[in-house]
Amino acid sequence: MRLRRSLAVAVAVAVTTPVALFTAAPALAAGAPAAQTQNQPTYAELKKAAADAQKAYEKALAAKEEGQEKVKATLEALDSDTHPLKAATITADKAAEEAAAAETAAEKAVRDAEAAVEAAQGETEKAEAEKALETAEADLAKAVEAKEKADAAAEAARTALDDARVAAVREYSVLQKALDDALAAKEAAEEALGTAEECVRETGLTSLAVGLPSEVVAGTTVDFTLRVTNGTERTLTVDPLAFVHVDGERGGEKSRLAVEWSNGSGWHALNGDEPEHIAHIDTMAPGQRSDVKLRMTVAPDAASADAFALFAADASSAYRPCVLGPMKRYDFELLPAGSDPGPVDDADPGQTGKDDDQRPATAGPGTTPQGGAAGQPVTTARTTPTTRTAATGTGTYGTTAATGGTLAQTGTSPALVPLGAASAVAVALGAGAVLAARRRMTADR
Repeated sequence: MRLRRSLAVAVAVAVTTPVALFTAAPALAAGAPAAQTQNQPTYAELKKAAADAQKAYEKALAAKEEGQEKVKATLEALDSDTHPLKAATITADKAAEEAAAAETAAEKAVRDAEAAVEAAQGETEKAEAEKALETAEADLAKAVEAKEKADAAAEAARTALDDARVAAVREYSVLQKALDDALAAKEAAEEALGTAEECVRETGLTSLAVGLPSEVVAGTTVDFTLRVTNGTERTLTVDPLAFVHVDGERGGEKSRLAVEWSNGSGWHALNGDEPEHIAHIDTMAPGQRSDVKLRMTVAPDAASADAFALFAADASSAYRPCVLGPMKRYDFELLPAGSDPGPVDDADPGQTGKDDDQRPATAGPGTTPQGGAAGQPVTTARTTPTTRTAATGTGTYGTTAATGGTLAQTGTSPALVPLGAASAVAVALGAGAVLAARRRMTADR
């Protein structure tokens, strides 16, 4: 029982001090492919689960803190001499001590009586001494019995006090276990939500420029089509992305190109300074195709120059708020007014390298996009973009051009897009701001 009492006291001391919470980071799968969604929770369900888990954790934390105060108060009360259990222990211990003293006195009386029997002279004195010894032995037997009862009562009182302490600690430990479980559930829900928020690549979500010529003469207007196809197995909300730019043009200056788009509701001008989303498609079923009309007018005084167009499709689904289709780049030439290029072929998508997950370098929120500050030229080579990391969508774009210029390398930004926060996309003078604009669309949703 002494060991039990020691453990009870040790645990009682421990719970009266702040308890450090450990963190749990369960490993979750990165998520099923787009087509495998039968048993996959929707993004809305994951958000609700994370919110519910947060509330449950906060409730468990409040209960644990309340329980800690309660057990502390209970233990302090149990240690007070006025508490019935502690008072009973004090009384029982005192009775046991008195019984022990009475037993000791009775033992001494027996020893004294035995000595008197040995020293007795004559039959009468000896008989009286023996009678006294019998009385002393009887008294000792009663004292021993009384001490045993007193010891048992003291032990029972101490056990009752210890049990009360252990019960208080056990009640608190249940709350602590509930908090640990709530923390693990909260972190698992947050990780699942974070995984769903990560941008994913869908090669089946394609964007194709149809009728964009490889050469355009100054002073002319050409019509072409951006064809977006949902080749995935999931219904998507799609925002086509477009960016048309002349190499070397500075931000803020009037472009030699004026590009407009229409989805049947009038014509809308591209701003020309940054990639932008056009012709929002609220619902696009698997296999569905949508065409966006574009027309590009080249200024009459435009000199010979290299230009390019970037097209892609950004989307979201019930399962993922950030779905990115492959980027397509089309290089074309501007020819001086009066040029006769003869039959002109359509511009072909530039080579994308060894995988389809290449993206231009990213200008993240609060950073300077490709080309640096406004007023600085952007020069790009008509070459293959450098390889990007498929998992994060990061990397660099462009190589040294014939003029010796380079496209600025701005670094990378995380693939995880915080929902509800609008990403600030500064003036984008080069292809490097494309993914930043795409993420801005995702965040604005």
